[in-house]
Amino acid sequence: MSDFPENTSLERPAQISRPFRRAVVHGLGVVLPPLLTIVVFLWAWNLISAYVLEPIENAARRLIVTAIWDVRSQPSDATQVRAYQQLSTGEWIPREVNDVVKANPGAVFPQTAQGYFDRYVDLVYLRRTTVVPVFLFVFVLVLYLLGKFFGAGIGRWLWSLFEGLIERLPVIRKVYSSVKQVTDYVFDERRIGFARVVAVEYPRQGVWAIAFVTCEGFLYVRAAANEPVLSLLIPTSPVPGTGFTAMVRKSEVLDLNLTVDQAIQYIVSCGVVVPPQQQVREDIGYRVAAEFAAGRQNRSAQPQPTRQSPPP
Repeated sequence: MSDFPENTSLERPAQISRPFRRAVVHGLGVVLPPLLTIVVFLWAWNLISAYVLEPIENAARRLIVTAIWDVRSQPSDATQVRAYQQLSTGEWIPREVNDVVKANPGAVFPQTAQGYFDRYVDLVYLRRTTVVPVFLFVFVLVLYLLGKFFGAGIGRWLWSLFEGLIERLPVIRKVYSSVKQVTDYVFDERRIGFARVVAVEYPRQGVWAIAFVTCEGFLYVRAAANEPVLSLLIPTSPVPGTGFTAMVRKSEVLDLNLTVDQAIQYIVSCGVVVPPQQQVREDIGYRVAAEFAAGRQNRSAQPQPTRQSPPP
């Protein structure tokens, strides 16, 4: 028996790091889904705020300032002197406007009468606690009304007329056509209902990626492959709106028991959120693997069809 104690310094870090790493991964799995959800909603809100809310606020601010504008070069009597306040620029503004702005000047203290009135309107008429809820309500209501109006009758005719004008513009029509195809696919409930979620070996064999079936492949590609081909959208994580479009043999894709929403959740969460019906369990894992392996062997054993030339 050795007089020296056993050296366990090399084993302890591994024993300590594994529970630590496991805890960190579990914590990431808990934090990542809500964090990504917040990021997506913040991105959408910043986009709407920058291009819709702020222009509306600026227009409303100009109208209100024009309606309440009361700036004088000099009061006419002593009564007006008590009711007005002189600024460093020599302008006289109502004392109420001056007091409200001085109580809450904001990040940059205004120096001119225009700045005072802009800040006064923001504090009195355009409070964020009131503007944001009203804007969201009106925004959703407008979207609903537009959807109803342009979905039938004269609205559909006007929209087709507008799209006809867009199609006559040389450069804009290309961009509009591409964007419209994407938005139609994303927001059309009927097209989403027919979408299939599949798995395909991409970018190489042995690496599986989730994909969405968009439609049948090109006729020439079908003839060259000598079997049906499918057009797939292979999204990227964590933003499923971007990805790759590929045409793959129908026999090389694997249908998954997933809905489109479940597949998007899996992609956005970077594989953390696995649908219950696709979670690996020991009681069915070996059976599914055996069935899949048997299916691949049967397909490989079948005689391969001869290649046909593309149709003229």
